[in-house]
Amino acid sequence: MALKACGLIIFRRRLIPKVDNTAVEFLLLQASDGIHHWTPPKGHVEPGENELETALRETQEEAGLKASQLTIIEGFRRELNYVARKKPKTVIYWLAELKDHDVEIRLSHEHQAYRWLELDEACQLAEFKEMKAVLQEGYHFLCSTVA
Repeated sequence: MALKACGLIIFRRRLIPKVDNTAVEFLLLQASDGIHHWTPPKGHVEPGENELETALRETQEEAGLKASQLTIIEGFRRELNYVARKKPKTVIYWLAELKDHDVEIRLSHEHQAYRWLELDEACQLAEFKEMKAVLQEGYHFLCSTVA
């Protein structure tokens, strides 16, 4: 059976006049261990939790962002399936908009850095093709919906 994790692809709108939906930046966190890869906040489902509760809890633990500081974007939920540390893994992501552009990110010990990045930069740091694909899908979903 695959390990299951859930997380949020967090974005904020850049501080420019709101002309369109394309002026967004994504939050990526750099892991403290292993290959120091960059991903959105995510983590394993704990007993008694549903998937979205896991994503929100992990976001608070890893980035210091509370559910009240985020807006979950309706209609976007993506499932990634890949092998991590020689075991199958499933990660489910939702899109979430940060309500306050200037809120402080507070990293846990699991991460050593964070960055707000436009899509191209985020895809370069993400490295894994599945993560790049979900970032691109999230961006295109945002561009196709009305703010």
